[in-house]
Amino acid sequence: MPSKSPKDFFRPLAVGAPAPLTEIPARPSRAIHFFDPSNEKMAAKIPQMVGTVDVLLGNLEDAVKADNKLAAREGLVRIAQETDFGPTQLWTRINALDSPWVLDDLTTLVPAIGDKLDVIMVPKVQGAEDIHYVDRLLAQLEAKAGLSRPILVHAILETARGVANVEEICGASPRMQGLSLGPADLAADRRMKTTRVGGGHPGYLVRQDPVDGDVAGTRTTYQQDLWHYTIARMVDACAMHGIYPYYGPFGDIADVVACEDQFRNAFLLGCVGTWSLHPKQIEIANRVFSPSVEDIRHARRVVAAMGDGTGAVMLDGKMEDDASLKQCLVMVRLAEQLAAIDPALKAAYDAIEVD
Repeated sequence: MPSKSPKDFFRPLAVGAPAPLTEIPARPSRAIHFFDPSNEKMAAKIPQMVGTVDVLLGNLEDAVKADNKLAAREGLVRIAQETDFGPTQLWTRINALDSPWVLDDLTTLVPAIGDKLDVIMVPKVQGAEDIHYVDRLLAQLEAKAGLSRPILVHAILETARGVANVEEICGASPRMQGLSLGPADLAADRRMKTTRVGGGHPGYLVRQDPVDGDVAGTRTTYQQDLWHYTIARMVDACAMHGIYPYYGPFGDIADVVACEDQFRNAFLLGCVGTWSLHPKQIEIANRVFSPSVEDIRHARRVVAAMGDGTGAVMLDGKMEDDASLKQCLVMVRLAEQLAAIDPALKAAYDAIEVD
């Protein structure tokens, strides 16, 4: 039996808090670019990055030393107050819920910049109870600050328990915006034997069968994806609850080829975006997580040929039916969303001619 009526799910958890959203908006977020607000050189570049990346995220957790936690928090407040973010979303990753800094993160940020914060990313989420805690606290802080819209919550899957509880995490609150894969912490928690931050591993492979019984002969190997299972499970859980899945960090900044491959795998599986740890990864993410002109041309042809969406048609020797139409509509709608914020993509998509 449910612990409360479903009608209560979309009521504020604090008197005076904004009403929860009944649907999470599909805002483009191809790249979530992390920056350290305590790093003055990095912080100075933020105003110029507005409009070039879908999400700017002020990082307060990992990669910020303990001595810099206060400076990072204060720096984020200053940056948010002084910057017009326009079409770019502002997110933050708070410290872990068992850390000595997280309560101050929330009680400082929500009153000071809650009207500009779109999403709060919560690290190392273990289960629904973590989301429930943040949900109630945010409602109280929003009510006290007089905010008119709820701040959304994004969870990072970084533990085996979190992956095992992924469905209940996704459905824990109307605030849930999405999930990201946290491969490094997850690898450690699972006791995986890799020290890489995301990406594949040359030892994780399958080998071609012996040719004519020659076991010792040259046999082709095929590197496999360490994260395929976790990403696929994450995508299913997010789709079930109407929220959005993201690939996480790709740590080898210099290997742009493998980075692009990993991003594309995640895109094809259903992820809507990824993290960026360096400006060069923004361009890769923007390109990979945007449908190509060729894909949109084909999708529009299918939509035009299908008419009312029933039956089946032959197009270029291939059968297209209502399932094909649904697939193509996913691409067309994404193109429309991206064109609304990306002038270059809009020009490219508008120039498409459908025969």
